[in-house]
Amino acid sequence: MICPIDYRYGTAKMKKIFEEKTRLDYMLRVESAIAAVQAEFGNIPVEHARKIREMASTEHVSYERVKEIEAEINHDVMAIVKALSEVCGEAGKYVHLGATSNDIIDTANALQMRDALGIISEDLHALKRTLLTLAKKYKHTVMIGRTHGQHAIPITFGLKMAVFATEIARHETRLKEALPRITAGKLLGAVGTGAALGKNALEIQAKVMENLGITAENGCTQVVGRDRYVELVCLLASIATSCEKFATEIRNLQRTEIDEVSEEFGEKQVGSSTMPHKRNPITAENICGLARMVRSLVIPAFENNLMWHERDLTNSSAERFILPHAFILCDDILVKTEKMLRTLRVNELQMLRNIEITNGLVMAERVMIELTKKGMGRQEAHELVRTLSMKAQAEKKHLKDLIASQNLFTSEELEKIFDASSYTGVAEEIVDKIVNEIGD
Repeated sequence: MICPIDYRYGTAKMKKIFEEKTRLDYMLRVESAIAAVQAEFGNIPVEHARKIREMASTEHVSYERVKEIEAEINHDVMAIVKALSEVCGEAGKYVHLGATSNDIIDTANALQMRDALGIISEDLHALKRTLLTLAKKYKHTVMIGRTHGQHAIPITFGLKMAVFATEIARHETRLKEALPRITAGKLLGAVGTGAALGKNALEIQAKVMENLGITAENGCTQVVGRDRYVELVCLLASIATSCEKFATEIRNLQRTEIDEVSEEFGEKQVGSSTMPHKRNPITAENICGLARMVRSLVIPAFENNLMWHERDLTNSSAERFILPHAFILCDDILVKTEKMLRTLRVNELQMLRNIEITNGLVMAERVMIELTKKGMGRQEAHELVRTLSMKAQAEKKHLKDLIASQNLFTSEELEKIFDASSYTGVAEEIVDKIVNEIGD
């Protein structure tokens, strides 16, 4: 084995869809559907179409025989046609009637993509559900929000998770909307005119695709428009990137000096071959690395849309890598992200401790707002609090003490102003709203 997908990455369910024998079965299903519809339109005798449908499966057409023929003739689709024809007897002469290779290839692709997208949809739903569970559980858990990697103002961990959930919900919507565009098949022959099928070409194509449960390309060359594949790979790359973003957040929050969350760590798990104390965020790091691989497939997907005239073969070899790798890695990423978050350890006490390490500076905005309520101009209040904040940092003093020296607030007012848990705005309301809108 050479490719790590063979032995290290991917779920059995997704990899099964892209195995060579499964691929053969998809292509035979297309040949079967073509024969059945051709018979309906009188192009193939009904009894012969029935025989083709009966034999068009890997139960009768062996993968080994197909490969044996391919080695002789150096054409993968024609090898399937010949192997199917062999087991069909007299009916074999009607196999592949009116079709070109990419009628079979692209329609089989659509079937594979439909089934693979079904798995991705399930993955997205599971991840969204886990994020919403975390959002509800931690909607009151106060932590510091960070901008530019610096402490900003308080947020809640639940709101952070709810925001992530909305991103996954948008991916669910994108997938649903894109599905009929992505999963399009074709049966219009060598250059997209349907000449070999006769006057009923469009009706035959439509019926074949309807029977297979996919959409029909409304205007093609010899191939389905590869802009559809570009959309697919970009969608999978975008999903993977969202997961990388979540994983990056976990990696940062697990840093020793932050220590607000951490991945689950098994009882016998080893973190380092030389440092026995290490508990590394290896799942999050794995997600980030794999997401980069999915994004790397976007460029060749775009390049594949650039074919000469009605088509060439430059897309074929690239797509043999792009489609299975994009799906298998995206599925793997989603499954790992869901488990990482479902088993996440949240250190609420450390979150509260971290809020205090800046000696009250994170409440500077609130001080400014409260000063405006007392009649001070916003710009004047901003400058006053900025000056005192810089002084607090330079002299290692608590901002509350410097504000108190200005005699602008009572001690009771200052206690309330510097209570981080009471300055999370409508975070709880936002979480509830998101849960109600996208939860199910």
